[in-house]
Amino acid sequence: MSSLPETIWSHESKSPSPKRRKIQSETKLDSDRAHPLTTMEANGSVHEIDEGLYSRQLYVLGHEAMKKMASSNILISGLRGLGVEIAKNVVLGGVKSVTIHDTGNVEWSDLSSQFFVSEHDVGKNRAEVSESHLSELNPYVPVKSHTAPLTESFLEQFQVVVLTESSVEEQVRLGEYCHTMGIKFIMAETKGLFGRVFCDFGDDFVVTDANGETPLSAMVSAVTKDSDGVVTCIDDQRHGFETGDYVTFTEVKGMTELNNCQPRQIRVLGPYTFSIGDTSALSEYVRGGIAHQVKMPQTTHFKSMKASMASPDFVISDFAKMERPGVLHVAFEVLDRFRQGHQRLPRPWNEEDTNEFLRLFKEVNEGHPARVEEADEKLLKLFSFVCCGDVCPMQAVIGGISAQEVMKACSGKFQPIHQWFYFDATECLHTDPLSTKPPETTFQSEQQRYQSQIAIFGKDFQDKLARQNYFVVGAGAIGCELLKNLSMMGVSCGGGTVYVTDMDTIEKSNLNRQFLFRPWDVQKVKSDVAAAASKKMNPHFHVVAHQNRVGSETEHVYDDGFFEKLDAVANALDNIDARMYMDRRCVYYRKPLLESGTLGTKGNVQVVIPHLTESYSSSQDPPEKSIPICTLKNFPNAIEHTLQWARDMFEGVFTQPADSAQQYLSDPQRYLERTVKLGGSQPFEELNTLKRALVDERPRLFEDCVNWARKHFEANFNNQIRQLLFNFPPDQLTSSGVPFWSGPKRCPHHVVFDVSIPLHVDYVFAAANLKAEMYGIPQNRDRAAVSSMASAVAVVEFTPRAGVTIPVNDAEAEAASNDGNADHDELETLVKSLPSVDQLAGTVIRPLSFEKDDDNNLHMDFIVACSNLRAENYDIPPADKHKSKLIAGRIIPAIATTTSLVVGLVCLELYKLVQGHMKLEMYKNGFVNLALPFFGFSEPILAPKKKYGETEWTLWDCFNVTGDITLQEFLDHFKNEHGLQVSMVTQGVCIIFSPFMAKEKAQSRLAMKMTDIVEEVSKKKIPSHEGALVFEICCEDEEGEDIDVPYVRYALKKPQRSSACSLS
Repeated sequence: MSSLPETIWSHESKSPSPKRRKIQSETKLDSDRAHPLTTMEANGSVHEIDEGLYSRQLYVLGHEAMKKMASSNILISGLRGLGVEIAKNVVLGGVKSVTIHDTGNVEWSDLSSQFFVSEHDVGKNRAEVSESHLSELNPYVPVKSHTAPLTESFLEQFQVVVLTESSVEEQVRLGEYCHTMGIKFIMAETKGLFGRVFCDFGDDFVVTDANGETPLSAMVSAVTKDSDGVVTCIDDQRHGFETGDYVTFTEVKGMTELNNCQPRQIRVLGPYTFSIGDTSALSEYVRGGIAHQVKMPQTTHFKSMKASMASPDFVISDFAKMERPGVLHVAFEVLDRFRQGHQRLPRPWNEEDTNEFLRLFKEVNEGHPARVEEADEKLLKLFSFVCCGDVCPMQAVIGGISAQEVMKACSGKFQPIHQWFYFDATECLHTDPLSTKPPETTFQSEQQRYQSQIAIFGKDFQDKLARQNYFVVGAGAIGCELLKNLSMMGVSCGGGTVYVTDMDTIEKSNLNRQFLFRPWDVQKVKSDVAAAASKKMNPHFHVVAHQNRVGSETEHVYDDGFFEKLDAVANALDNIDARMYMDRRCVYYRKPLLESGTLGTKGNVQVVIPHLTESYSSSQDPPEKSIPICTLKNFPNAIEHTLQWARDMFEGVFTQPADSAQQYLSDPQRYLERTVKLGGSQPFEELNTLKRALVDERPRLFEDCVNWARKHFEANFNNQIRQLLFNFPPDQLTSSGVPFWSGPKRCPHHVVFDVSIPLHVDYVFAAANLKAEMYGIPQNRDRAAVSSMASAVAVVEFTPRAGVTIPVNDAEAEAASNDGNADHDELETLVKSLPSVDQLAGTVIRPLSFEKDDDNNLHMDFIVACSNLRAENYDIPPADKHKSKLIAGRIIPAIATTTSLVVGLVCLELYKLVQGHMKLEMYKNGFVNLALPFFGFSEPILAPKKKYGETEWTLWDCFNVTGDITLQEFLDHFKNEHGLQVSMVTQGVCIIFSPFMAKEKAQSRLAMKMTDIVEEVSKKKIPSHEGALVFEICCEDEEGEDIDVPYVRYALKKPQRSSACSLS
């Protein structure tokens, strides 16, 4: 038996691709740091939405909702931590104006959560101090401060009023006025680890889109003519509709009355069928059609605050705490009565005040219209103990939710909270806080920026936070919020360090949600700016910025020594590969990981705890459904298909040929050796592409680029379609007698180039200029000149050819691509036709890397024109540039409110990690959707246990081997110490030992040191920073059965912590 090759594919995911750093800014910012106003004037005068700034948010809200927001004036009263959090998110969101109100001055207790005030601002008015900082967040949103008491006449100018620091009396009084006047009213407040939100949007509030999801569509295969007509969809994809949805139709043949009909309510009968009501009077159905989901407006009725206090409706925040909203509803009212009577809140962890609070609760609850039958006394005690505290993560959670409600009130987009929302995070306290309560003095401090946090957790806990060492990976939206929260919480502010790394630079589109950045920071490195901004919020915050990408190439930086000193890692990443890489590193070093992510209004939080929970990589989302090759090539039926085709066209024309050319020019022999070894027809395709790039289609002048672009238009949108229809005429039937062009196959038509049609010129203009850029030829952005050149291009009339094979499905396409091997003589001829490198001396050719966010580079212009021409071929509705950018650029929709909420939840889990909780039920993985709104929390999943022999192990365990030993000694160790027969040993992609290995090779290796074998097989030295090697071993037990075992950590030098591995 022949031996296996000595390298195998690793199961590790590839590292994420780095983003290219831009060196020069295309928009110069003057020395006065002027805001770059381009398509919208400042001071709330809206002309059109600045898509460059709001692009990610637009994909969440849409243009109509944004326009409604841009005509709304907002009042936010109370500028402590919660108020400033709401104001920050609302200003970023892009309303017409924001007025911030506060009659009080900055106090020391504000500094643990009010990130726009400093120690020097103590004694100054909160609103006036915050005004300039909030104004910097968005040049289109004027921010004004108001410091006088609120009056009803003052409220008349606002569409939405938000109260955060008002008494119950003021809440009710102003709430009644707003309800009467049709002003949307929101009340939000936090007390320690408890928070709530109340919404009153009036008697008849219209919600235009309850969930924000893209309307569904389904292809129809049959419709019955009946008193309750049944629609059957084609069986390759479930329709996804729900009973109660509304649909209309297009492209129905026969029963044409359904086309563009008034929306019909449906009843789902199965995954491929639904009924649409009476169709008995309609024509007979023939074939085809598409059912389109229609979002119908919904009217919601709200009670005033006064009425709702007596008869509350709750949105549940945690289904494990179903009984708490009713208790907390009364508790907040009792707290207000306590404050009115004592002119203060209950003192932190004070038994006397707590007893008084409990007495008041019983008194108020007894006569309350929303009386609680069984009140949880332990919960009420905790409420009293911590209610005078104030912590940034709670403000972030409630502030993110409240700001989203403001946007709903302005726009009618998404379902509002109806009407009360209560949230608590008592799990953040130390284990069993009531029975092991420290002395009251532990929670007391004065004139200290963390005194509001100390009031909840105590001085010792604050000191522990200050000594924490954290690694924040990413400085984008989540990273900015993390750094803000960590600095406010005092993490790493007394002996510890927060390390933040991000190699990306700031772009204009970041400014809408990455709130530590300002317009004058564009093109600067994210990590540097974010670190400096967060340190400005708290000068004691010890943060170190790196510009590194995490991956194998930076493991000499983030090595054993770096990870060993960390307390935990917080991911702030935007791609799966990097997340999985950091997850593997945290598992290897046994470090807790705080993982989170957002997608529009959706967000998730996962906490990974060594030796307790599963890791991030233990479970994964199902892979995205890919588009079949034949659908892309010949049978598209949706704009997503044409956009992917256009995206592939960009890569195939402007990127891959230039990549191949550069490889050929740098080392022709190596390139050709690699290419001729490719399977099937790939060598011909690759070499023909190279020849076209260097010879046949190589332009010398810009006119050559236009000539090529015009002929490229003809080939793709005319000739190709005519050949397809020659092979499969419009009236062709399948072998079963069904029309070939039916169901998902849309019959195309060719497009004749017409210089008077803007879309046709768009394509030639973008393609020609990109071709010129690729070859270093000066571009010509004169559209009229390019049109004139295109008109003069002589195009040969195309005649479809017989004998051309067009695959109908992916199986045929794959068979065609792998059909036979390359003919050696033909390949030789093709290779000889290539010019030598000497003949190509001075050739300029460079690949274009697709960049969606640069509006001047013509990349998206080409994609849009290419996609919409393809869509015209197949009568698919076109997509504008905004929608095309979302799909082709694979943009992740994002909004500041969700990020604020999610990072607040992350930091609540951080409190628990610092507390040292090892009970699974204390931690919360979370999934939220602010659009619905929905909040779901669950315990993390336990790390699955496996077993070999009598030994149990989890993913957190490994075998620990120290000392440089031989392979034979390595094998003997596992046999003698663990009763395991090792049958295979691998390291990375290298096979160290295998039963398939040639006997002589295997025998010679037995006497070699493990490190020597690794260096011999990998053909490179072990890096000096490596503290250990990781070996994977395949084992059999004493009965010869294959068994799963942990990996092996082979220490090259003494580990700094003996707990690095738990199996000897």
